[in-house]
Amino acid sequence: MKSKVLGIHHVTAISGAPSENYRFYTQTLGQRLVKKTVNYDDPGVYHLYYGDRTGSPGTLMTFFPYGGPPARKGTGQVASSAYPVSDLQAWRKRLEQEGVRVEETEQFGQSYLAFQDPHGMNLEIFEAPGGPDHPVRIQGATLPVQNPEREQELLEFLGFEAESESGRRQRFRASASGDYLDLVESQEPRATGGAGSVHHIALRVANDAEQNEWLTALIGRGYRVSPVMDRNYFHSIYFRSPNGILFELATDPPGMLIDESEEELGTKLVLPPQYERVRAQIEAALEPLEAKAASTP
Repeated sequence: MKSKVLGIHHVTAISGAPSENYRFYTQTLGQRLVKKTVNYDDPGVYHLYYGDRTGSPGTLMTFFPYGGPPARKGTGQVASSAYPVSDLQAWRKRLEQEGVRVEETEQFGQSYLAFQDPHGMNLEIFEAPGGPDHPVRIQGATLPVQNPEREQELLEFLGFEAESESGRRQRFRASASGDYLDLVESQEPRATGGAGSVHHIALRVANDAEQNEWLTALIGRGYRVSPVMDRNYFHSIYFRSPNGILFELATDPPGMLIDESEEELGTKLVLPPQYERVRAQIEAALEPLEAKAASTP
């Protein structure tokens, strides 16, 4: 296998009320809603994509706002996603003013601010020279696992390179983007799904041809891999890691601009063709993301 994965493509998680999710990511974190669509397998629930101005691969945090009870944290699931910013202390002040509880931590000599979104999903930000003003690029993720050796073999097979080790934490870096994945050895029970949990993490591949090579290579190593699935904005294959983490390999193209202009991104509900005939029913069932202004008597 000559190619390597390029880094993180997106993280998909479960949230609570969509309006609360929308407010936090667009107003508190300053990200852009770049696509408002539905879960293709369950059109009665949103699929919300947040990212940079154009929804570039690597900036996408996406949500299925199913609600329900909070998830149980544990192993076999992404524990946190990390963003670089230009000024860590300015973000501490902003988050605290928004009522977000923050905790300062350290990883490999780097200071991080750890906090949660309104529904309990763990996020981190760290200061990076020349970094963006607000947290928009997902540059890292923490993966708690019971058996790090087997997970390490997978990451190295995908093209991540071992970089640092401190205690139970090992950092692996994608050379193409600088994105990292941290393996943390833990004997906690398996995590459960629910509000605040990460459903899967997607890694970037350049195109369909490379994705097909990866599909063949993963099957050859004994992984059960899904067929290629058309997600409209990218093509995807899915498989579980040795420790149960759901991974996706997603293509960079065709991207978020395939059905909306840059100016239109996120401003309307975009449905795949198979659901257009029931648009009225879908729209009636979905909660508005923004509160409507009260009408004047």
